[in-house]
Amino acid sequence: MKVVILCGGMGMRLREETEYRPKPLVDVGGRPIVWHIMKHYAHHGFKEFVLALGYRGWMIKEYFLNYDAMSNDFTVRLGDKASVKYLDSHGEQDYMVTLAETGLNVMTGGRLKRLARHIDSDTFMLTYGDGLADVDIKALLAFHQAHGRIATVSGVRVQSRFGILDLDASSRVKRFAEKPQLGDWSSAGFFVFNKKIIDYLGGDDCVLEEDPLRRLADEGQLAAYQHTGCFHTMDTYREYLALNEMWAKNQAPWKTWG
Repeated sequence: MKVVILCGGMGMRLREETEYRPKPLVDVGGRPIVWHIMKHYAHHGFKEFVLALGYRGWMIKEYFLNYDAMSNDFTVRLGDKASVKYLDSHGEQDYMVTLAETGLNVMTGGRLKRLARHIDSDTFMLTYGDGLADVDIKALLAFHQAHGRIATVSGVRVQSRFGILDLDASSRVKRFAEKPQLGDWSSAGFFVFNKKIIDYLGGDDCVLEEDPLRRLADEGQLAAYQHTGCFHTMDTYREYLALNEMWAKNQAPWKTWG
């Protein structure tokens, strides 16, 4: 089953890191964040990926084209019988990665529609190239298959960035909560789709998270898998630093692989 990873955005809120490279290649613990995402899916047995490229997509292509050489010691034979012999092995031996150019200024729904030809099964998964979580992918897929709808989104309860004040009529603080978990569910991505989702997509300016998902919800074709574990995004430089600090302290809950 294919896992689509949206890797085309410009990462404007992380310009400190994305000025010269695409956000999926920004490092967490010395590895690109997209590597962490792929390792998590592979841990659950899903190793066929389609990467939707856009901004500086050629750098992502170069990363995977050179992956074996940059991940192993190797011996090069020069001359007219040139060859390369890799002397080690890495844990990504059987990954299948399709790198699909989907345009520079194309929105998320448009990117998915452009790469639809690379999806060869009735069901596929999709996530963003900047979000880390310990979602149980097998349980997510089982949930999707059980309800029979077109789409499943993983929902999380996010934590407030700020302390919450409960005030009375005289502005007395009745209760103070330091960065509590909010009550509403938010989308964490980590979608499962039936291929019928393609029929809901428009042109290049189609935003997956707007009209297509709203229509699916209105038609009763969208369900939410409730994820209560970790979920972290890398939208800002502050979040980039936090993720790297968690990894350095060996406190990265999204690291599900051995």
